[in-house]
Amino acid sequence: MSRPAVLERVAGRQDGAGVLVLLALVLTGLTMRVAVTSVGAELDELRHGLHTSSGVAGVLTTLPVIAFAGMGVLAPALAHRFGEHRLVAGALGVATAGLAARAAVPGVWLFALLSLLALAGGAIANVLMPTLVKRHFPDRIGPLTAVYTTCLAIGTTTAAGVTVPIAHAAGSWRFGLGCWAILTAVAVLPWLPTLRHDRPVAEDRPDRLPVGRIAGTRLGWALALMFGAQSFQAYVAFGWFANFFRHQHVPAAQAGLLVAFYSGLSIPISMVIPALAVRGQRGLVAGLTSCSAISYLGMLFAPVGGAWLWMLLGGIGSGIFPLTLTMIGLRSARVPVTAALSAFSQSVGYLIAGTGPLLVGL
Repeated sequence: MSRPAVLERVAGRQDGAGVLVLLALVLTGLTMRVAVTSVGAELDELRHGLHTSSGVAGVLTTLPVIAFAGMGVLAPALAHRFGEHRLVAGALGVATAGLAARAAVPGVWLFALLSLLALAGGAIANVLMPTLVKRHFPDRIGPLTAVYTTCLAIGTTTAAGVTVPIAHAAGSWRFGLGCWAILTAVAVLPWLPTLRHDRPVAEDRPDRLPVGRIAGTRLGWALALMFGAQSFQAYVAFGWFANFFRHQHVPAAQAGLLVAFYSGLSIPISMVIPALAVRGQRGLVAGLTSCSAISYLGMLFAPVGGAWLWMLLGGIGSGIFPLTLTMIGLRSARVPVTAALSAFSQSVGYLIAGTGPLLVGL
């Protein structure tokens, strides 16, 4: 379904809040990775500014995985207690404060502590976005998942690409990191009128599904392993691919462009895959994983001559990420199941993903 068609369908909802919820999904999607990729872009300047070692800097790059796994598993219980819309709005508010405050502190450990707050918005949104799509647009899971995953990809790429120019223009790496607090603050606003959707705790309590129940299902583990394997590869790609190509005597600038090309492909891929997933997932899983496998074999046997082709195939293979998020909504019959399935698959998945850069380094 095209973007205008989605808007038209949403605008026709009887509660009149469809467009507002769609705007909230769009803005939240844009913010979900800015706290992560902005740090990576300014990591050298941050190290020198905070007078820290490369080892401690490595801890900072590991924090997102810890936050996404830890906060993600708590999200359904917190949403049950406070309400999904309130929790997302509150997490974005906390993220705004964390993004702004960490850019001003003098010490690395205080920076790390405030980074956990800065990551709160993305960590909570990771789990609750599939749930909110399921709740508000149960008959449009594919197109609406495409909307927010595309925005996530745009926000990820933009923060990686423009943080350094912004910092240079302002004359400070601190401004380059802190300016993203403006975006998260704006993202809070469209959620505020939706807070009325949150019902009292007692009314929802019988429908709650503990995350631990998902651990006893094949579907939960299948999606967790699927999500974890793709995220494992993504962290390896962003952490090691440029280094890999440079060791193959590819110039540093071209190695960076290859990884940027790989990352940028997630934008069109996120537009297409969720809509296709509604029609069936098995063929997509086979096709996307085949692309990734061919990409790795190509990097092994012809790393320089076919570099752009291998990054193209690898970028297409990364479509497993929006496919998994779409399947969370499609494979769960009720909203509480969606919330628990999302929390379990993503928390386990991010724990798997966190081992990727470490294992490749070893």
